[in-house]
Amino acid sequence: MTTMGSVAWLPVFGAFIVALALTRRFLSPGSGLYILDHPNERSLHAVPVPRTGGVAIGAATALGAVAAAWFAPPPPGLAWAGIGAVLLAGVGFLDDRFGVGPSKRLLVQLAAAGLAAVGGLWIKWLALPGASLVLAAPLGITVTVLFVVWFVNLYNFMDGMDGFAGGMAAFGFGTLAVIGAVGHEPAFASLNGVVAAAAAGFLVYNFPPARIFMGDVGSSVLGYLAAVSSLWGVRAGLFGIWVPVLIFSPFIVDATLTLAGRLLQGERIWEAHRSHYYQRLVQLGWGHRRTVLTEYGLMAAAALCAVSSGFLSAVAQWAMLGFWVAAYGVIWVHVERIKRRGKGVSHR
Repeated sequence: MTTMGSVAWLPVFGAFIVALALTRRFLSPGSGLYILDHPNERSLHAVPVPRTGGVAIGAATALGAVAAAWFAPPPPGLAWAGIGAVLLAGVGFLDDRFGVGPSKRLLVQLAAAGLAAVGGLWIKWLALPGASLVLAAPLGITVTVLFVVWFVNLYNFMDGMDGFAGGMAAFGFGTLAVIGAVGHEPAFASLNGVVAAAAAGFLVYNFPPARIFMGDVGSSVLGYLAAVSSLWGVRAGLFGIWVPVLIFSPFIVDATLTLAGRLLQGERIWEAHRSHYYQRLVQLGWGHRRTVLTEYGLMAAAALCAVSSGFLSAVAQWAMLGFWVAAYGVIWVHVERIKRRGKGVSHR
């Protein structure tokens, strides 16, 4: 029997094995996909490292998704989002190999977001605990495109530490898979399980000290799939949009606060930097392993709250959101204090 609890386990397991095998293969200089990430002013690593792990994640996800669709067919419109993912993977690979300007990347991101909307994955209402706001089609589509583009970019912004982006994918998509299984949406559960498994296979070689990175192929596609799955879950009635925002909040909060801070300081936000909170902790002596394990604890807590939210009253859900706002405020203050103490600089 290949299905249990609304999840097609065979494609999920297969995605893990394929990602694991391909990632290991791409570690070899003779693989044909041995593209090195050389350290720059944004990097936390000191030596060149292969950055084609995202190809392994993408290939494993694509194969696993096809297999999962055989067990539990997804909505037909999801094929448009699949085309968007392929476009992003293509431009991501070109960026990793040759470099692509930010304006060209943005155009592809907008096209991919538009394809998701064409497939019916656009926000028709904004739901908060106990309340919802219906959006007119033009506004809903605009909000959707901005949401997708922001997710793609924030994932790229946050892919700068060993085991971080891969871990967020394993926790994030794994949580969405659990919610889909509990909500009796087998296609949603299985496809998110496939992405989580592919990320986990890659993570075996990306956990600190990383032997390979995912590159723009991985970060852009995972960010896009996170946005698409969030929109899909909303349309399926599994949750309000605030639930996936909570799941991926370890990335969303850091990226958003850092970007806002750089804008207020008049910095060029499109230029490389090392001012994210996770980067500060690594530089101030925490190191990659301690920092990423702390982030994993945060991801696990957010995941647990997201899964339990479906069993809570609206009042309890609001209390949960208030707790997380306060928690991130405390974290921000704590990181700023660590920064001021200045414990020195650490590298990969």
